[in-house]
Parts: sequence; structure tokens; C-alpha cells
Amino acid sequence: MKNIADIPLMILCGGQGTRLRDVTELLPKPMVAIGEQPIVWHIMKSYAAFGVRRFILCLGYKKEAFVDYFMNYHLRTADATIKLGHTPNITFHGESDESDWEVTLAGTGLDSMTGYRVFKAAKYLREDDENFFLTYGDGVSDVNIADLYRTHLENSRMITISAVHPEARFGKLQLKGDLVCGFEEKPPKGDGYINGGFMAVKREFVKKYLLEDEQLFLERSPLQDAAKDGNMAVYRHEGFWQCMDNQREYALLNELWKSGKAPWTKYWK
Repeated sequence: MKNIADIPLMILCGGQGTRLRDVTELLPKPMVAIGEQPIVWHIMKSYAAFGVRRFILCLGYKKEAFVDYFMNYHLRTADATIKLGHTPNITFHGESDESDWEVTLAGTGLDSMTGYRVFKAAKYLREDDENFFLTYGDGVSDVNIADLYRTHLENSRMITISAVHPEARFGKLQLKGDLVCGFEEKPPKGDGYINGGFMAVKREFVKKYLLEDEQLFLERSPLQDAAKDGNMAVYRHEGFWQCMDNQREYALLNELWKSGKAPWTKYWK
């Protein structure tokens, strides 16, 4: 069994994020900042807290924003002395916590759908990568990645998805017959589960359920067929989970970060 530190993380970063249009006109959604760093960095840090060091980013819309960010990452995060002239030289002062990260920037098409992006980026898995993590580039959580991986291995299914409770959108009426006897404030979590996007995947899932079709949605036939075939397991997560689909959620995540008590940093060192 491979150590979790040897398992790569693939992140879907290619979409346009149209519901966050005011911000994503300039940046792809995974590059929209929470605090001083883009949300994709927060996601990577949450996996790195468990030892993950290899990342494969499935890029599309505004790919150049990711290239510029990661190519200049050390300059952004460390002090540096730059000697100017015809042969400039840069001396960095100190190492960042991310100095051992390996980030593959994989172009997966401008208008491709999620299933095709995973299919396309799978070529960057190493020969001995029997499993990989997979998630979206627009949500943060305090999912215990080690527990997710352990559940994935124990269930021996091709894919394990994290089931989370969505945010409750409305309060509830308390009824007695035809009379309203009270109001229940909107609870922090809704009933039931949704796919929270923090997944562990066997490489054979790619061969069995994905194909070279740019219009292939991961969430449609691949996941639906895997479920029908009994090849999908679930990891129930009862803790914090929040996507960033709109301006309100963008503001919420930034407020949590500014408070110094951002729940998704639970396992960060």
C-alpha cells in the first residue's frame, strides 16, 4: 500500500465560473483569492497537511493565470534580492513551506467538460500510481484526507466520494394542522448529502468509465455508471465544507479567513 504522501492530487481548474462573473472576468475561479492566496492554494495546503506533495491541475479558461502564479511563486512568497543588469541574478531569503511541491500544469482544453479533463490529465500519473485524489478547484473543507484514503482502500471500489451536507437555503415553518405555530431559523446544514468533491480514485476508473470526448461530464455517465456497477463507495464527512459559487460565498470565505479561525485550516501546521 502506497503512503499517502505518494498519492497525487488532481484538481479540476478549467471552468469559467460564470456564477462569480464579477470576479472571474479577470481570473479563473480557482485563482480567486481568499485572503492573499487563491482558493486553489488553500485546497492544496489542506492536502499537503497530510503529506500530499504532487499536484496535477487540469487547466482551461485563463490557463496563463496559473502559469504566471506558479512560475513566480517563490518571488511572491519569499523575500528576495535581485541584481539588475544584463545578467540579472536572484537570491531568495528563506524557503517556503511549499518548496517541495511538484505542480503539473496540464492544458485540458478551453471548453472541455470535467470527465474529459480528467481523462486528458491522467497521462501525467506515474506508472505506479494506482490511486489518485481528485477534487474541484472551488471548494474548501476540513475533510480528513487520511481517513478518506483509508476508507477508499478498505472499500476496494474504483472511486470513493465525500458525502457532505449542503448549506441549508431556507428556514422551516413549524406547522400544526393548518396553523403556523412557529418558525425555525435556517439551520447551518441541510438534510441529506451531496458529493462534496473530495474524491479518491483508482486509476482503472479512468480506463473503464472515461473516454476521449470533450463533452464528457464526470458527474453524468462516469459517476452514474460507476454507482450502478457497485464501483462507488462513500466517505461521510460531517464537518465543514463550503464551495465558492457566488459573491455571497466568496465574501463568507474571506470573512472566515480574516477571523483567523478558517475551519478548513484545521489540519494545517
